[in-house]
Amino acid sequence: MAVHYLYIHIPFCLRKCLYCDFLSIPFDQSLSREYLNALLHEIEMKRDVLGVLKTIYIGGGTPTVLTVQELERLFQGLRIIPWSEDIEVTVEANPGTVSSEKIRTLRELGVNRISLGIQSFIDRELETLGRIHSSSDGIKAIGIIRDEGIKNLSIDLIYGIPGQSIRDWQFNLSRAMEFSPEHISTYELTPERGTPLYDLLSEGRIKKPDDDEILCMYYMSMDSLTSNGYEHYEISNFAAGGFRCRHNLNYWDRGEYVGLGAGAHSFEGNMRRVNLRDVRRYIDTLKNGLIQYEEEIEIGPKDALKEYIFLGLRKRDGIPLSLIRYPLSFSQSTGHGSRVEVEVESKFLENLIRDGLLEMVGDSIRLTEKGITVSNSVIVKFFNALEV
Repeated sequence: MAVHYLYIHIPFCLRKCLYCDFLSIPFDQSLSREYLNALLHEIEMKRDVLGVLKTIYIGGGTPTVLTVQELERLFQGLRIIPWSEDIEVTVEANPGTVSSEKIRTLRELGVNRISLGIQSFIDRELETLGRIHSSSDGIKAIGIIRDEGIKNLSIDLIYGIPGQSIRDWQFNLSRAMEFSPEHISTYELTPERGTPLYDLLSEGRIKKPDDDEILCMYYMSMDSLTSNGYEHYEISNFAAGGFRCRHNLNYWDRGEYVGLGAGAHSFEGNMRRVNLRDVRRYIDTLKNGLIQYEEEIEIGPKDALKEYIFLGLRKRDGIPLSLIRYPLSFSQSTGHGSRVEVEVESKFLENLIRDGLLEMVGDSIRLTEKGITVSNSVIVKFFNALEV
């Protein structure tokens, strides 16, 4: 069965941010050319798996670190796969690598959505994060994107930055809304082991806001954005009407997708795969006409059910009640026509609803605003009750 959703990973950055644990390496023009050759080869080798594409998402790293000529070569390669008429084509961009020529080229190549890593409109916060751009660079990049005719702009913001106050976060939200982006993502800063930011925090050289302040920032995001017309459709994501990110929704709906490039993830049938993470090895194996994986995991019925619950509860649409034989069992398709059914504790859902963590809305059950803030513990309770 053909897959209609495609992710492409560009692993290059001008400089790695202090908090980043994504696969990225310093940009090198020679290596970039080799990488693009390998990527185009992988596109050719995977073309039979892909049907008419509904979304393409190019992430990183920093895709906009590529030259105009490299971007043109990449999209020329992508055109060997048919695109749907209403395809969503997203490219992630760093304000420090945005130019009129690049954005104009991307629009002409078919890109209709830019995800811009603003992160903050306050310079000292950007410095704390190790970003290469300033607040003025971010504002300039937004202007370029609009001037070049991109009508679907998503802005990323981060809260919980060391030294950030509640007033600072309100400023960032208000500043973002002044530019009327069609989509805003708000992420809590999560220090990952092995990053410089984690070390700075562990050594006590900097300190995050306390838990109550971070919780206040999250509620502020929900209140400010929804009161200004944005739909809170996923834990960290807000969209103007009609501008939900279709590519990411496919992830949260547990849909199939193909990932191309070093470290890219794919989900096909009941298999989750991760491409080789080492960029040099990725290039060399494709030179030899091979595709190798860092990981291949077969997802069994109970793991599939766990994924469905975890991903479904991230969405504000929640889980359809039609899939819950309330209060007797939970039944979910797990791929290849198989289904899994497990018994539910008799008062399980009633207890979570009584505690204000779940609510029934229309034909679905979802996390409440209170439940969102403790979503991990609610999901664990789900798993325990379902004995999966």
